[in-house]
Amino acid sequence: MIEKVEFEGFNYIDGGVCAAQGFKANGIQCGLKHEGSVNTTKKNDLAVIIADKECTAAAVYTTNKVKGAPIQVTRENIADGKAWGVIVNSVNANTCNADGVEKAQKMCELVSEQFDLKPSDFIVASTGVIGQPLPIRPIKHGMHKLCQGVSYTGNTEAVNAIMTTDTMPKECAVEFELGGKKCVMGGMLKGSGMIHPNMATTLTFITTDAAISHEYLQRALSDVVKTTLNMVSVDGDTSTNDMVCVMANGMAENNMISMDNEDFAQFENALFIVMVNLARMMARDGEGATKLIQCVCAGADSVQTAQTVAKSVITSSLFKAAIFGEDANWGRILCAIGYADADFDINNVGVRIASKAGKITVCENGAGVEFSEEEAKKILMEEEITILVTLGDGEYNATAWGCDLTYDYVKINGDYRS
Repeated sequence: MIEKVEFEGFNYIDGGVCAAQGFKANGIQCGLKHEGSVNTTKKNDLAVIIADKECTAAAVYTTNKVKGAPIQVTRENIADGKAWGVIVNSVNANTCNADGVEKAQKMCELVSEQFDLKPSDFIVASTGVIGQPLPIRPIKHGMHKLCQGVSYTGNTEAVNAIMTTDTMPKECAVEFELGGKKCVMGGMLKGSGMIHPNMATTLTFITTDAAISHEYLQRALSDVVKTTLNMVSVDGDTSTNDMVCVMANGMAENNMISMDNEDFAQFENALFIVMVNLARMMARDGEGATKLIQCVCAGADSVQTAQTVAKSVITSSLFKAAIFGEDANWGRILCAIGYADADFDINNVGVRIASKAGKITVCENGAGVEFSEEEAKKILMEEEITILVTLGDGEYNATAWGCDLTYDYVKINGDYRS
C-alpha cells in the first residue's frame, strides 16, 4: 500500500466522501451485467452520494471526442453551479448508445424521486464496458434500497460500487482550517486501466463542507487537476467517461471564498492533497501493476517543459517494462526524455533512480556513468520507484505518476468483457 504524502497543517482522517459534515452515501449490488457476461460476482455496482443541503458544484470532463452520455447530462444539470448529489453505476459505461442520454436522465429521475428533489439536482456517471445498452431495470429496482440505506458512514459501500478492474478502494480525506473554522474535504476515485487523462481522469467525486463560490470552486478544480490527476498515466488510453466532480455544502460556516486570498490558497492546498493522493493510488493500482513509478523533472525552463518530460518518462512502454523486470536500463529513460515534445539541451540532462532502498546516479550531462548494477537492483526491488531528472535549464519542476507494465496487463485487457 502506498503511503500518503504528508503536508504540514493538514490531518488525514477516515471517511472518504462522507468525511465532511452533511454528506451521506451508500452502494449496493443491483444486478448490472453486460451482454454475454458470465460474471456472478456480488460486488456493488450502484452508488449514491447525497448532501444535507444544496451544494456548490464544479466539474471537469474528458477531452475524448467520444463522450459517455452521463457527461452530457451532468453538464446540463450543473450548468447553474449547483447539485445535491451523485448517482453512479459501474459495469456499463453507457457510452456510444442511441438511448444513452435517455438512460442517464432516467437515472437522475429515479434517484431524485427518492429524495423529493429534481432530476437536475444530480450529477450522473457511469463506468464499465463501452458500446452496450445500459439496462435500466436493475437500477430502477435497486434505487429504493440504495437510497434508503444512505448513511454518514456509507463511503465504503459507495467506493466499492464504482470499482471495475480496480483491486483496491481509493479514498482520501483531510481536515484543515479556513479563517479559524475547521473544514473537511474527502474524495473517492475509481481508476485502474484506460488511464491517460486530459482535463480529468476516470471517475472522481470530492465533497467538502467548506463554503466557496462556484466560480472559485471551478477555478480551484481546473487548476489542481493539471498537477495531479492529469499527471497520471497507466496505459496511454484516455477514457470516454472521465469526470471529476466537487461538491461544497458550506456547513463548516467559514467565510465564503469568493476572491483571491489566504483562504482560497488554503482551499486549493486541501484539494491538491486529496487529489494527489488519489492520483498516486490510481497509478499504483494500474491494471496488473506491481510498482508505482514517480518521475520528478527539475531544472526546466517552464512548468510545461517539466510536465512534458516527466509524463514522457512514465508513459514509455519500454521503460515501464524495465521497471517490472527491475532492470536499471537507464537508456530507455533518456530515450523517453529525448522524444518529449519540449525544447532543452540533452547534453545537460542528469538521471538518478531512487527508492526507500537508496539512490543512484545513472546519467550525467546526457551520458551514462558507472554504477553498481547490484545496488540498482536493490533500489528497483521496492514498491515505489522515483526517477529524478534534471534538465539544467531553469527553476521549474513537475511530477508525474505511472506504473510498471506487466504480463497481467495484457491478460486483464485480453478478456475484459468476460
